[in-house]
Amino acid sequence: MIVYALRLLILGIGISAIAGTVLSALDPTTRITSEEIPITAMEVMPQLQARETIAHAAPLQPTQEITALKTLMQQLAANNTQLFPGMFFIDTETGTYLNWNGDTTFAAASTIKFPILVAFFQDVDAGKIRLDEKLTLKKELVGGGAGGFQYKPLGSQFTALETATQMIIVSDNTATNLLIERLGGIAALNQRFKNWGLTVTELRNLLPDLEGTNTTSPKDLAQLMVAVQKGDLISVKSRDRLLNIMRRTQTATLLPKGLGPGATIAHKTGDIGSMVGDVGLVDLLSGKRYVAVAMVKRPHNNVQAKELIRQVSRAAYQEFSK
Repeated sequence: MIVYALRLLILGIGISAIAGTVLSALDPTTRITSEEIPITAMEVMPQLQARETIAHAAPLQPTQEITALKTLMQQLAANNTQLFPGMFFIDTETGTYLNWNGDTTFAAASTIKFPILVAFFQDVDAGKIRLDEKLTLKKELVGGGAGGFQYKPLGSQFTALETATQMIIVSDNTATNLLIERLGGIAALNQRFKNWGLTVTELRNLLPDLEGTNTTSPKDLAQLMVAVQKGDLISVKSRDRLLNIMRRTQTATLLPKGLGPGATIAHKTGDIGSMVGDVGLVDLLSGKRYVAVAMVKRPHNNVQAKELIRQVSRAAYQEFSK
């Protein structure tokens, strides 16, 4: 009898447990769904950090100014008193730098196409624009000067990647205007430049802007290039595409002329009557990398401005090659 009673007791406990489980599953107040399972901070933070790096550019972190290089720059300037140079060079690893009127506002000319290219790839990363998307040529976007898009029939279509590429490698002004419109217009791009921490980089007119109303500074362009190469603004894939395009820039008469054998540069030039300039990322055979920005205000089309940039580029190359 005792054994029989124990068996009944165990059976009763088992049935109670099963019934409790079933009732708990049916009770909506106690049911746990997959949506309610807490996500740990460790799972969330990498995603938040990824979005943050795409949105903002880290400020430049210069360490020690290269006084010998600055002295040499001042000597070069003393021989060209009719010119006003602005330079910013910085080693991307050590932070050693040269700042020579780097905060001064200059007419941007076609160097403004570099920030526009960054904005383009940022929107590619965000899924707002596809590389194979077709952009249509409109009359109001046709710009004179450099590039062949201006000679195409109205209504012609170009892929977004082709448009961005032509904007850089041949400095196509019409291609630039197509991208400005597709990226939301002048005001939207200016707001983005501010969000990146650029202080004086601003679009005021479509290209070619021969009057020099669009502005930037050597330090703004250097900060942007440092951010791009570090992956602060665009993905690694887009960064590699961007630098590959900029390495194909056809005008090689400024910063590239100062580089020694084996050095490569991804860069964008700008050239109007009142200003000539170049912004680039230089890779040396040693593995060292530095950002170079040189801009010169000049009497109309003064050819000595280009020679000054070449001399500065040579001096910087020799210094960073040590």
